[in-house]
Amino acid sequence: MAARFAQTTGAEHTAILGLGVYRPARVVTNDEVAGPIDSSDEWIRTRSGIRTRRFADDSETIMSMSVAASRGALESAGVDADQVDCVIVATSTHLLLTPAAAPQIATELGMNGAAAFDISAGCAGFCHALALASDLVRAGTSNHVLVVGVEKLTNTINPTDRSTAFLFADGAGAVVVGPSDEQGIGPTVWGSDGTQHHAIRQDKDWMEFFAEIDEKGLDAVRPYMAMEGTAVFRWAAHSLEKVCREAIDRAGLSTDDLDAMIPHQANGRIIEIMARVLKLPEECALANDIEETGNTSAASIPLAMEQLLRSGQSKPGDTALLIAFGAGLSWAAQVVALPNWQS
Repeated sequence: MAARFAQTTGAEHTAILGLGVYRPARVVTNDEVAGPIDSSDEWIRTRSGIRTRRFADDSETIMSMSVAASRGALESAGVDADQVDCVIVATSTHLLLTPAAAPQIATELGMNGAAAFDISAGCAGFCHALALASDLVRAGTSNHVLVVGVEKLTNTINPTDRSTAFLFADGAGAVVVGPSDEQGIGPTVWGSDGTQHHAIRQDKDWMEFFAEIDEKGLDAVRPYMAMEGTAVFRWAAHSLEKVCREAIDRAGLSTDDLDAMIPHQANGRIIEIMARVLKLPEECALANDIEETGNTSAASIPLAMEQLLRSGQSKPGDTALLIAFGAGLSWAAQVVALPNWQS
């Protein structure tokens, strides 16, 4: 007779307990990035909604930005580092294949023996990690989970590439997920479409680059991020309404129940289209952090969340729809109650 295994059960309800962010010190204007791509401030603002973005310097690393944001999240949540038993880092720009960034971040924060791993789901990474964290707490696998979205996209961008150089930037955001008296994280709607893998990608793999070095020496061109902007725009504009409506419906709500919508800050025009097709109520706050922060991929959602809270457009406890999409193509959405926060 086969042995029967014991099973764990966790919290009935989960919530985002605290939020912290890190924004690099250097503010970069459109005029600064426009020259190498033969563009202008007006062209960039019209096509993306971006006015400025943040670029990290050599001292502002994936590790240091994550640690700074995480300390803010822990403090605002009122949770000590030794209460966290899992760390999930969503990033596409930790440039080591191994080891993952998460274990070093956990150790730097003073966590002893916490499970820690990275996930790669492009710009949708934070919402993927949030789903995992909530499920881990509900299953009893973890009690508190630290979720970090962090990118240093300036390490991956060709400054002369007209499709990417003006869009992407750097930063980090972190949240603590844990038990709650009431449900604060709704069911996640997520998916992927591998037929669109070419839309956002690294333009060559490392083996191709090594072969190019053998052939061309110093004339070899390193891998960069590449994006087919028109394809991404069309896909997002026509595909994401269904994802948003399903996430709202699965949370047992309607658009009238939303106090805020926090979409991935990919493009100001996409954000406007999504808000329009969803027919959001007039009083629903709409995150537009892209104007000052640019597209920070997996860090985008928590940074935009903090901007809404800091500006007073939203407050802790408000009901917000999160929706993110990116390389893969991948997407994820969930309705959440906004947490306490710290800049």
